[in-house]
Amino acid sequence: MRSKCNFSASKAWRIIIGAFFGILLIVLGGCGIYSFSGASTEGLSSVSIQYFQNRASLVQPGLSQSLTDALIDKCKAQTNLNITNGLGDANFEGQINDYNTRPLTVSADATAAMNRFTISVFVKFTNASDPEKSFEQTFSRYEDYSSSSNLSDVEDELSEKIIEMIVEDIFNRAFVNW
Repeated sequence: MRSKCNFSASKAWRIIIGAFFGILLIVLGGCGIYSFSGASTEGLSSVSIQYFQNRASLVQPGLSQSLTDALIDKCKAQTNLNITNGLGDANFEGQINDYNTRPLTVSADATAAMNRFTISVFVKFTNASDPEKSFEQTFSRYEDYSSSSNLSDVEDELSEKIIEMIVEDIFNRAFVNW
């Protein structure tokens, strides 16, 4: 007489192997050796992010806070490091150096057809656990927009996109080692 149970030994092994790899991924992701973002925080338990002052010739109110908050949010979301107000095992500090818009292309009637909006940020990153991973670097990103648009009409949207790209670059340089 045949059993009505269709559970075979091969299914049992697949479940066991799947569970093993699932547990392995959870353990590796939680111990600081590997994160699903690719960030390596080995030897670090905390990170501090100092306020990024705006030293650009054109100062946009709120930009410093937006950049600082975006970097804090990125570190919270992509690492298991504790955010600290003092100095952490890893520390970010710096300033906004440039915030400008310039004509990019000129049309037939000698007026700008496209403009380029640029933000540049100088970052000093210190890694107390591995000083060779520390760096000082300027990160710069831009977005182009039509000259038929006023900067004030597109500025918030473009700033948000540029800050997101710059924060991604800073984070990758510090923790993904590109």
